[in-house]
Amino acid sequence: MDHSKHTHHHAAAPAKGDKPQASSDPHGGHNHEGMIADYRQRFWVVLIATVPILALAPMIQRWLGLSDTLRFAGDSYVLAALSSLVFFYGGWPFLKGFWREITTRDVGMMTLISVAITAAYAYSIGMVVIGSEETFFWELATLIAVMLLGHWIEMKSVLGAGRALEKLASLMPDEAHLLAADGSVSEVSVSTLVGGEHLLIKPGEKVPADGIVIKGESSLNESMLTGESKPISKTVDSIVIGGSINGEGSLTIRVDKTGDETFLSSIIKLVQEAQASKSRTQDLANTAARWLTVIALGGGLVTVLFWTLFTGQGFGFAMARAVTVLVIACPHALGLAVPLVVARSTAIAATNGLLIRDRTAFEDARKINAIIFDKTGTLTKGAFGITDTLVFDTAFSEEDIVVYAASIEAHSEHPIAQGIVNDAPNAWPVDKFKAIPGKGAEGTVKDRNVKVVSPGYLRNQGVEMDDPRFETLSAEGKTVVFVLIDDKLAGAIALADIIREESAQAIAALQAMGIQCIMLTGDNQQVADWVGKQIGLDEVIAEVLPEEKAAKVREIQSRGLIVAMTGDGVNDAPALAQANVGIAIGAGTDVAIETADIILVRSSPADVVAIIELARATYNKMMQNLVWATGYNTFAIPAAAGLFFPWGIILTPALGAVFMSASTVICAVNAQLLKLDRKGVTA
Repeated sequence: MDHSKHTHHHAAAPAKGDKPQASSDPHGGHNHEGMIADYRQRFWVVLIATVPILALAPMIQRWLGLSDTLRFAGDSYVLAALSSLVFFYGGWPFLKGFWREITTRDVGMMTLISVAITAAYAYSIGMVVIGSEETFFWELATLIAVMLLGHWIEMKSVLGAGRALEKLASLMPDEAHLLAADGSVSEVSVSTLVGGEHLLIKPGEKVPADGIVIKGESSLNESMLTGESKPISKTVDSIVIGGSINGEGSLTIRVDKTGDETFLSSIIKLVQEAQASKSRTQDLANTAARWLTVIALGGGLVTVLFWTLFTGQGFGFAMARAVTVLVIACPHALGLAVPLVVARSTAIAATNGLLIRDRTAFEDARKINAIIFDKTGTLTKGAFGITDTLVFDTAFSEEDIVVYAASIEAHSEHPIAQGIVNDAPNAWPVDKFKAIPGKGAEGTVKDRNVKVVSPGYLRNQGVEMDDPRFETLSAEGKTVVFVLIDDKLAGAIALADIIREESAQAIAALQAMGIQCIMLTGDNQQVADWVGKQIGLDEVIAEVLPEEKAAKVREIQSRGLIVAMTGDGVNDAPALAQANVGIAIGAGTDVAIETADIILVRSSPADVVAIIELARATYNKMMQNLVWATGYNTFAIPAAAGLFFPWGIILTPALGAVFMSASTVICAVNAQLLKLDRKGVTA
């Protein structure tokens, strides 16, 4: 087992007490608001300068039949001067990028653009010096204008993909109502909270920090944080998450966590790490981009030589084709194809309570063909509930049996007793309550002596129990308690760890995706088999000790299966680490689970389906973008080189730039189309 996948690059976390910060840039550090403004300004200046350049270009004048009207002495020098402004001011971001690529030996898009515009500019200036009209100035100006516009549009779309982090950070309010010991309320900045303060949260307000309710009742909307669509009811001692929105009631909370310790900050940190961690598919794109750069530079050279040496078109025509080849082949769409999808999928996941800690493992999730579930708390609720009620004495109804039992059990702390109480419609007062050690309890309810006892008590008392229904319930591994009213057997109640409503649907959905569903539990074989049958599992492995779980995962992997393990992240830690993909489920606000690759905030198995569907959809989106970016070049480069010239199809450098920018914007828009639908994921 390679544990290297569990090394993480930690993003800088905000200082304690600060509001969570978010970087808006999904890939690298060069796409900020300031850069967008810079490109915008350069674009407008170049656009204004391009108007007189077009008016002074001899070719344009000939097309419009205005050669006589617009010519004047020294106009070629004015044209050269305006074009120099466009080249040095408009082309500066590209020339600077070229220098950065050359010094870091990472030749790419900026190199291609710079070689193209420098070649066009130098050639044209040379022509002016020798007095020729064969210049490229108008092509140069339109090319730079389109490149600046393309970059400006594309940066805006890239920034949009990274906005999810800012959205998360903005969930935290800036102000809080501090409640003093004398009951007075004052406004304080959230950044000054250290923990232990009492805060008042009015209806409709955002919770300013993680805390514990000490007074009041309300329901909170946590959907932006956990993906849980229904409001969650909160009473005294409930945990509240900073950033969630208070409903109809007023709450007083004690601040528990502030600053970078809060749940929201942990999520932002995880998202930053996941977005910064390299996608494997990215390496593929980078290799393709490097090859494309080599092909473009080589193609440009071949184009010049071919048109100059083997045709009568002249050097000016050859230069125009070569410049178009360099521009159209810019690997920008390739460079962004993957990071934009990564940023989008990470953001979608985070706002749905699916937190990706290890990007590589998340991408492997699409290949999973077996999932191992822990039973208690994952497929089941981890709490007892009534599954069956048997009536032996027809003087009583099923409800009577349950209410009599609940009246007695209300005085007991035992999980089975609590299960009966929780499921009973009501309970009656009890006199003379006393426990029957190891066997149950008894008391007087409505003037009748009521005993709620185990099968062991019946055996000790010599009471025969030959009802076949009891045998069936026992065979399913359920816990059965008997209710005696005035020492006469009145009925029995069967309890089991309640299966989650969504478990069967989730298992069916996974099986439809071609994934084997296996349950691994420490519980006895009978209980495990009953749960397995109820929800349609492919395989049940029971009576496994916690320390044996990792070995069982290894055993399943040895069948040639790519395995995901879902567990609670605590006693399942070694098994989560052993699996190809470790999914910690039901983490709640504890998202610092080191051994898991993916952390699910809620305890729903449906979220396991969602994360695998998201992994598959993310991969499909990356492939769509890569196929688009490379497929476009397969057609565009020959067209730019003049392959279709015999049929009258010719691309100008500016048109090449339009195609190049359009292909990038299409990749950006396609990435934004990735959506998570709770019934399934759409790609």
